[in-house]
Amino acid sequence: MMDQFLWVILPYLALTIFVGGHIYRYQHDQFGWTSKSSEILEKKKLRLGSTLFHWGIIFVFGGHVMGILIPISVYEMMGISKHFYHNISLIFGLPAGIVAFIGLLILYQRRLTVKRVRSTSSKGDFVALFFLLIVMGSGLFATVFNIDSHGFDYRTTIGPWFRGLFIFQPDASLMETVPVWFKIHILAAFGIFATWPFTRLVHVFSLPLKYLSRSYVVYRKRGKTIRS
Repeated sequence: MMDQFLWVILPYLALTIFVGGHIYRYQHDQFGWTSKSSEILEKKKLRLGSTLFHWGIIFVFGGHVMGILIPISVYEMMGISKHFYHNISLIFGLPAGIVAFIGLLILYQRRLTVKRVRSTSSKGDFVALFFLLIVMGSGLFATVFNIDSHGFDYRTTIGPWFRGLFIFQPDASLMETVPVWFKIHILAAFGIFATWPFTRLVHVFSLPLKYLSRSYVVYRKRGKTIRS
């Protein structure tokens, strides 16, 4: 029953809150739909931490897409062996994860130690950072200590289970042999999705698409006034 709850019921609960929470917040709190930038309060640490985290997380996200959403049969059809795949994931994925994690630590330390930033922080800010730290930390730990060419392969367990969620056929038995650090990583990710709509993370979906069709703002130099 616990496995059914964790790997069948809980994902859909988190997804429901994620989607419904965003709809509710957009309808009732559009003025709060922002990243609430604190750059004016402190710039140096924000610039470094934000750059490292955002660039690192982009590549980490790409690695997750390649490893979880793409079936292992696709790689086998392309002639990519298990050993080669895991070497590539370590060479490219591990540095990206380390960079993102370092950036996240800088941002967390900044929010705790800079008084002006801490005083303007909400509970949601710390909740989001807390779950992000668990997700990033457990993911790095799992990558370093649990993946090798002869051991656990998430493409045959986590991958099929995750893809099963999209067709409403998740198989909880696939998660029985998954190492604990991967399970912590996934459960913390559910926590992020469930709290996402109520934090500043909503700014991820605030793409400035209107700027592409907006008319140019024309500035003209004020001419000299001719006095008679």
